[in-house]
Amino acid sequence: MTAVLIAVALSLVSAVAYAAAAVAQERLASRSPGAGALRLLGSGAWWWSVGLNASAALLHVVALRYGPLTVVQPLGALTLVAAVPMGARLAGRRVSAVEWKGTALTLLGLGAILLTASGPAPDDVLSLPEALAVAGATAALIGVLSRPGARPGLRHASASGLASGVASALTQTVTVAATDRSGPGLSLQVVGVALLVAAFAAGGLLLSQTAYRGGLGGPLAMVTLANPLAAAVIGLSLLGERLQGGPAGVLLALAGAGLASWGVVLLSRVAPAPVPVDDDHPVAAVLALEPGSATAEPALVPRPHDPGHLTPATR
Repeated sequence: MTAVLIAVALSLVSAVAYAAAAVAQERLASRSPGAGALRLLGSGAWWWSVGLNASAALLHVVALRYGPLTVVQPLGALTLVAAVPMGARLAGRRVSAVEWKGTALTLLGLGAILLTASGPAPDDVLSLPEALAVAGATAALIGVLSRPGARPGLRHASASGLASGVASALTQTVTVAATDRSGPGLSLQVVGVALLVAAFAAGGLLLSQTAYRGGLGGPLAMVTLANPLAAAVIGLSLLGERLQGGPAGVLLALAGAGLASWGVVLLSRVAPAPVPVDDDHPVAAVLALEPGSATAEPALVPRPHDPGHLTPATR
């Protein structure tokens, strides 16, 4: 088995693990939409999702040792393809025709990209100044995307995808440099870049958890697109990676990217199914107090003789 095939196989298993973690995070976020980071630390379900993410990340690290970023990162889109049937199964529904169409288009697009991106195993790494420059620019962009404003779910998802993509590029530097027997295993470059990987990986996880409060489809689609885009820019511009096939290969890659993007858009348009909430949950108790129920407080209306005073309405 060639190095690229090993990278592809590991990436497929990693994508399934990431998909399971994303579904778990989305269901947890929908049950506790206002939960902060400290409250999540006390949730066993959240730690299960963290464990799944960690397992997927470990497989991803090994895949990056055998394959270039331009091969490994596009396969991350299979996370969305795997998450769709998983989410449908847990929601007790069937996968719709639109979802199947989006899945097929995504797979076709990925196949076209892989044909042009199947280069040799990576041997170039980011220098410490390059890694710091990439980290600084990415942190600034994440800060802009994370500001309060409209459509926070998609913006936080974009920031999460950028953080994960940069973490993958930095991880490749760590794995290649650490396994290079020509130099020390724990050099300043390896330790410094490893700390950056930990920071971006943790930031990407928390940003995705925040993004999934608005549903799984749209945010996960944005993560799926932003992740390989960030990694590919770094691989092509700084690591000397190239697409195969010359101009024809570039056109094929662009066509594949267009098909995959269309598939992702179709998948992101599917409305998420409501997640059942436990009756003992405080949010459920609040929602149960609807006007007209026996436990609801009486509505307040202005008293005719005193417009500035509010008094309970008579039934």
